[in-house]
Amino acid sequence: MVLFLLWQAWQHDYGGLQQPGSAAPQDDIVAAGSRDVPQAPKAPAAAEPVPQAPGTAALVGEQPIHVRTDLFDAEIDAVGGNLRRLDLLKYSVSVDRPNIPFNLFSDQLPNLFVAQSGLLGSESAPDHHATFEAEHRAYVLEESQDRLEVKLHWQDPSGIQVNKVYTFRRGSYVIDIAYQVTNPTENAWTGRMYGQFQRTEPPSQGGIGFVYTYTGGVLSTPENPYEKIDFGEIAKEDLSTTAKGGWIAMIQHYFLGAWVPAQEALNYFYTNAVEGPRYVIGVMLPEISISAQSSGSLQMSLFAGPKIQDRLEQVAPFLNRTVDYGWLWFIAQPLFWLLKFIHDWVGNWGWAIIFLTVLIKLAFFHLSAASYKSMARMRKLQPRLTALRERYGDDRARMNQAMMDLYKKEKINPLGGCLPILVQIPVFIALYWVLLESVELRQADFMFWIDDLSTYDPYFVLPILMGITMFLQQRLNPAPPDPIQAKIMMALPFVFTFFFLFFPSGLVLYWFVNNLLSIAQQWVITRRIASEPG
Repeated sequence: MVLFLLWQAWQHDYGGLQQPGSAAPQDDIVAAGSRDVPQAPKAPAAAEPVPQAPGTAALVGEQPIHVRTDLFDAEIDAVGGNLRRLDLLKYSVSVDRPNIPFNLFSDQLPNLFVAQSGLLGSESAPDHHATFEAEHRAYVLEESQDRLEVKLHWQDPSGIQVNKVYTFRRGSYVIDIAYQVTNPTENAWTGRMYGQFQRTEPPSQGGIGFVYTYTGGVLSTPENPYEKIDFGEIAKEDLSTTAKGGWIAMIQHYFLGAWVPAQEALNYFYTNAVEGPRYVIGVMLPEISISAQSSGSLQMSLFAGPKIQDRLEQVAPFLNRTVDYGWLWFIAQPLFWLLKFIHDWVGNWGWAIIFLTVLIKLAFFHLSAASYKSMARMRKLQPRLTALRERYGDDRARMNQAMMDLYKKEKINPLGGCLPILVQIPVFIALYWVLLESVELRQADFMFWIDDLSTYDPYFVLPILMGITMFLQQRLNPAPPDPIQAKIMMALPFVFTFFFLFFPSGLVLYWFVNNLLSIAQQWVITRRIASEPG
């Protein structure tokens, strides 16, 4: 467990470290309206950065268009028709501030995160810098409505007309964005739609408690269903790839934004870094042609909301993998399903964690019993091992040989207590990620003073109880033969208590209950072995 925590801390501090460098010159990025497309389409440029003081608007914009639904409170900018602010009304910032919704998209520094979209055409087309007009400055999804359309209009002097239509639906975190193109000219119009996220790297939130989660880009294609593309990779090299279906996303702890194109189409995926630094990840649809005197449309879906797996599975294949359970996801997924199943019965996530811990303990009952029996027999041999150390003194070679002969005579495997534990470690790590990543546990109430299982215990009662149970469990184990090792082992409960002070209380609850069950099982087995003759 210590090695796992240290590795996690190293990955956070050094794993994605990149050499500092200058931002890519704007001239090196193909302009959004460029028609010079070689074999592979070039990525549209991100918006020009405008130096601003922290806390002010980071992108040039017009009067925002306000949209409110049952799930969103959002602002669409007339410049580009981009979604520049989006608050999630069903999720508050914290338990202490229940009336302030969680902000996912924002055009404010230092946490800039916006969803941009536009068209690239053979003739003039509105990219994400074009200025649109709207009929109203405010739109509200009324109680009697199931859907809300926000229509923005753009027209070129040549006669090309484009309506950019946002469609919001009641109870859905999916927003459909469509471009309806009318071509009254005598020539065919060809173009493609793109959707992208532009984001600054969030300031480090520290590593208290060694709890780290991934924030950055994700690409999904049939060949690689879940590929992380962190900010360092985007800064180092531009992505340029084509695949059938797929999606791109910017994810963070508990929430994400994802552009989902048509799954039967051959889509183009790209990344680039611009001055700021800001990081862009996007997807471009295949080119379509609209003949003279006719019209056509292009459409893409935008998911913006919490990582609720049932909803993500309905939006796109593998989108539920953004609930990042790490490399042991194939173990974590069944554990989450079982945890959710128990919660549906008991109605409390804290009790669901307790019952899941009991079930896991039962599943590994025989393995744990074998381990505890081995340790109990080792404990029973402690007086004889002490006598051997006194007899041979500093002659370690003879002492070790005598100890091995004693183990052989008593039919004890010194590693018998370790191997069963090693088998259980992947399950423990997978459950760690389930409890850390599942948005269902965010602000989930348990009992008494614990009103948010995703944050640390404000009074540190659970971590202290966990440390006490760890100390008691250690007293049941045989003391290491080496005095230095014994001192280190005695210090571990205090070290772990310090680590767990700022762990999410749901994780500490699991560890505490697991320790209680282990103590009970080990105490019974130790007493039984101690009462055996010999």
